[in-house]
Amino acid sequence: MGEWLSILMPFMLVLARVSAYFLVLPLFGWSMLPVRVRMMMALLITVFFASILPIPRIRETDTAWLEAALMLVREITCGVGLGLVARLIFSAAQQGAQMGTQQMGLRDAGILDPASGSSSRPISLLFQMCFTVLFLSIGGHHLLLLAIHRSYEAFPVGQPATIATLAEGVIVAGSAMLLFAMKLAAPLLAGFLILTVALGVIARIMPEMNILMASLPLRVATGVTLSLLVLSTLESFVAELTEWFDLHLFAA
Repeated sequence: MGEWLSILMPFMLVLARVSAYFLVLPLFGWSMLPVRVRMMMALLITVFFASILPIPRIRETDTAWLEAALMLVREITCGVGLGLVARLIFSAAQQGAQMGTQQMGLRDAGILDPASGSSSRPISLLFQMCFTVLFLSIGGHHLLLLAIHRSYEAFPVGQPATIATLAEGVIVAGSAMLLFAMKLAAPLLAGFLILTVALGVIARIMPEMNILMASLPLRVATGVTLSLLVLSTLESFVAELTEWFDLHLFAA
């Protein structure tokens, strides 16, 4: 390949992984951030890593055009895999809230989520906003940047992770996300289970009563009350989730 490409190739490899990571990363990859801002952030982080990482020297005769393209694709795949792992862990609070509030009868009460640009339930959006504020308050954005730095320690520039390693990381992160989501939604699910049993008993005692109509305000009141109680424990949930992400990232 040309001499200019052999000089720029190490920087392009770092830029490919960092840009792909920022593309799917929570917070930094949200659609409410302008594209120019995200591009400048990715470029600045790339310049920072390129100045501190031990980047191998690539000679003009070492790499052909096809091999250079494959190296860039592997770096992009690695960045996307890392971003998916972080995104799955970050979405645990929102998924837990959706599990718990699905029984409230607000399934069709969707509002626009300005972060992702998609429809979301009010309670889930509240949980996500509170989780984001708490996550940033304990330095979670530093942890997201530390993740990409650790990726270069585990998989140096030009030697990205394999598809099997990335797939295993995404599966482990998905399992952890479901586990933390269930832990967060457990009080809500337990409360609605008790409410359902109580309504069933009342229906047997008073068969002439319209349980369906009477249960709607009870479900909403129960869901809002339990959601406020769960929100009071969200700080410890964020700390536990962040600790898991810090300990298990590249543990293998």
